[in-house]
Amino acid sequence: MLKQRAPIIGNPSIPSQDTAVAATPAESWNRTCRRLRAELGEDIYNSWFGRLELDAVRDGVAYLTVPTRFLKSWIQSHYNDKILGVLSSELSEVVSLSISVRSSMRAPASRPATVDLSHLAHPVVDAPAMAAVQRLDTQRFDMSARITNPAPMGDGDAISGSPLDRRLTFASFLVGKSNQFAHAAAQRVATAPAGETSLYNPLYIHASVGLGKTHLLQAAAHAATDAGRRVVYLTAEKFMYRFVCALKAQTAHTFKEKLRGIDMLVIDDVQFLQGKSIQTEFCHTLNALIDAGKQIVVAADRPPGELESLDERVRSRLAGGLCVEMGSLDEALRVKILENRIAAARVTQPGFDVPVPVVAYVARVIETNGRDLEGAVSRLLARTTLTGAALTVEMAEDAIRDLVRTREPKRVKIEDIQKLVATHYNVSRADILSSRRTATVVRPRQIAMYLAKVLTLRSLPEIGRRFGGRDHTTVLHAVRKIEGLAQKDGTLSEEIELLKRMLAE
Repeated sequence: MLKQRAPIIGNPSIPSQDTAVAATPAESWNRTCRRLRAELGEDIYNSWFGRLELDAVRDGVAYLTVPTRFLKSWIQSHYNDKILGVLSSELSEVVSLSISVRSSMRAPASRPATVDLSHLAHPVVDAPAMAAVQRLDTQRFDMSARITNPAPMGDGDAISGSPLDRRLTFASFLVGKSNQFAHAAAQRVATAPAGETSLYNPLYIHASVGLGKTHLLQAAAHAATDAGRRVVYLTAEKFMYRFVCALKAQTAHTFKEKLRGIDMLVIDDVQFLQGKSIQTEFCHTLNALIDAGKQIVVAADRPPGELESLDERVRSRLAGGLCVEMGSLDEALRVKILENRIAAARVTQPGFDVPVPVVAYVARVIETNGRDLEGAVSRLLARTTLTGAALTVEMAEDAIRDLVRTREPKRVKIEDIQKLVATHYNVSRADILSSRRTATVVRPRQIAMYLAKVLTLRSLPEIGRRFGGRDHTTVLHAVRKIEGLAQKDGTLSEEIELLKRMLAE
């Protein structure tokens, strides 16, 4: 028996009458879609549910269809229970779901002529991979054609990687105490003869933003290519995009074989690698290349052990090689970077002169990264060319004030919060991540979630995943609970402030 529902104003598919009418499955599905959109957000809904359709409801089963197998697999793995819960509340007879891939001969729903891929670099719930899936049905790709008609492995065009910047070479890389070890390791693996077994495989380089890890990876790719080795340089989102293209074209085996036929694989921003099937294939590729004596070079913004979104097998494989951290730029290196950028600016502005005291001042007060140093040079150049006045320390102080104010604070990690809270309340980190509901565990877990929300930039869904795969509503409840208790309980408030200070040290 279908539920009795009052008509919804503004929906032309529902009769506009004063009396309640029986909701059809189509009407119930429309309301389900609106609730999913409201609860999950516009981006996630459009990415995963925009082309999910209800075909029929029979014998308590809702039959849904999607256009691709990848989309079917992802929805079944991550959103099946969510959809069933919302749909069954709208249509009480539904007790289970059946999702299938609809025929390609079926007339598709209206789709945009183009799809903006500017969000591919954001690590939000597998966004790069799913954007690729969405785009596959609306556009034709050169990559698919190359995979469908593979060129011989010896022609040097087995797999086309992301474009390299010819300026980013070892010759233009400025070396200091903070990066000399990473520089030496990258040079060693890039200049090693093809076929030689490397002791540094995989080479894993991690650093915060703007410290030069992409420059170092591209320099290694250039050097190896110049030495006649077959090199593929890919960002993590490009790797996911290419792999999904191959899945769509049903040429995944050819893609994997061609990828494994190279001499060096360079992957940048591996922290953005998402999706269980893609991570599994990435792990298989790593194993195959390493076992064959091929070189792997990887970069990320944190050590392998802190890449919580990656499968344990991938983290273990990456940690099994040489892990090198590129630390913060020391003052001497910051001076070298400034002098280099000033010299480059003089090519177009011969009269641009920065006194030594000004260079020393800028290098001393901007401690963040190379990009901020470049921004400082741009501001100094604008100040002197637009005013015609000689640069002084006072002028420089005024010109770069915004860069000094936005000095990057210490980054607090969710893992650090969990460890500190567990130690403080005499429980284990495993307890905090578990499903235990005892009072001795629930309160520390809620406090850790609260600190993760106020001390990091992570979203509620991301925090929930880091706490044993919990829903974002659980995190929101914990945050509100601790906020309310802290206002009433002075002792709890002091404990939280103490934990904040300890995490900031």
